[in-house]
Amino acid sequence: MAKKTKFYVVWKGKRPGIYTAWNECKAAITGYKGAQYKSFASLELAKEAYNGNYEEYKGKSQGEALLSQEQLLKIGQPNFHSIAVDAASSGNPGVMEYQGVDTKTKKILFKQGPFEQGTNNIGEFLALVHGLAYLKERKSDRIIYTDSRTAMSWIRKKNCNTKLAETPKNKIVFDLIRRAIHWLKNNNYDTPIVKWETKAWGEIPADFGRK
Repeated sequence: MAKKTKFYVVWKGKRPGIYTAWNECKAAITGYKGAQYKSFASLELAKEAYNGNYEEYKGKSQGEALLSQEQLLKIGQPNFHSIAVDAASSGNPGVMEYQGVDTKTKKILFKQGPFEQGTNNIGEFLALVHGLAYLKERKSDRIIYTDSRTAMSWIRKKNCNTKLAETPKNKIVFDLIRRAIHWLKNNNYDTPIVKWETKAWGEIPADFGRK
């Protein structure tokens, strides 16, 4: 049986980045005091983690193990009185877009992009803020589903903790980020933001289908 490839994220080290070989990762962290690194089972998980915060991932398993019947029963079914949001980025950074849909019907409620340059995490963050504003404007008591723990963390902190630097190429995205942060800091909301259980329910309904 072929050995599964692991992807190694180095947040802090001699050369931060994503590596596919442990020897390369080891070389990037050896001798660096306070190095932050972790292995992931897929490139997608590694990219999301690298664009996020090490504290969100350390000590947590990022495996892709199947859930038991008992776990599936415990999780139950999704709440369809909800909307679901997701983003897609062709590269990291790359062309980025995001959308929000009705969880049950998958009807698109809002969609932004594609933007010339962004990241998946930025898109997930903007999608959540857009969803919060969308539901507040309509005085809706629906909940929001997202499959991004990083975006949920950024919402809690009311800040977009991206490592992407602002340039003329992505100014429109950073303008949206600034608007989103301003909205979070100047609006109250009681909309629950809930993690979509991908392992139990499959891809989030707002998924762009690019995997």
